Amino acid sequence: MYLADEAWPDLGAYFEAESLALVPLGSTEQHGPHLPEGTDHIIAEGFARAAAEETGFLCTPTINIGVSPHHRQFHGTMWVDAPAFREYVESFTRNLASHGIDRVIYVNAHGGNVDHLREVGRRLRDDEELYAIEWMWNESIPELVDEVFEHNGPHGGPKETALIQHLRPDLVHDDRLAEARNGGLTRFDADTGRQHGARTFYDAIDNTDNGVLGDQTDATAEKGEQLFEAATDQLVALCEWLADQPFDDLMPRNHV
Repeated sequence: MYLADEAWPDLGAYFEAESLALVPLGSTEQHGPHLPEGTDHIIAEGFARAAAEETGFLCTPTINIGVSPHHRQFHGTMWVDAPAFREYVESFTRNLASHGIDRVIYVNAHGGNVDHLREVGRRLRDDEELYAIEWMWNESIPELVDEVFEHNGPHGGPKETALIQHLRPDLVHDDRLAEARNGGLTRFDADTGRQHGARTFYDAIDNTDNGVLGDQTDATAEKGEQLFEAATDQLVALCEWLADQPFDDLMPRNHV
């Protein structure tokens, strides 16, 4: 069920029967010369709506702009400051609680949001208002991602390229895949961007001239479909697990 498509009287039955909501979150930021700036929020909404359709749980509208100042040198990147993002997401989530939601899955597709969503979840749980957890699709199927791509990348790489080829092929510049690979950072390891144990970079452009990592030419829509179906299965399983948990078991334990 997609909240924004429903009239308010028709939502009452859901809130009477269920207490779980999916909240998709992403970003609007550069993803190299070949992918749209909406890559992350397109992916997040794709997963959230697919899981909601399969399970019948509620999916909210997508939060499209996240914490992305590290991509600010590239045209069109939008971001909000981290404190503003946390306050907005917390307020948004407390709004759901007012309707009877007591457990939320943040279906997140942007790495820059992760720590802040964890912080919001802790605040809400410490207040014993609701239980909110952050989910990222690639972390639910890491072995498959590694198996499918030889040179993967955490940003604008083949895994995100393949997903957008599957979800929104009309937005992918397939004729620029080689340009993305050749102008980005194809090979990297745990020492990239580090000196004597210190991480020396702050912005994406410090490591990659065109903003992306990995070998984008290894992406196909078929691989994207495979990843999408596998990760959706994981999200559906998470929804069903979370819905089955007694609320008290999700709250903080008493002091020893």
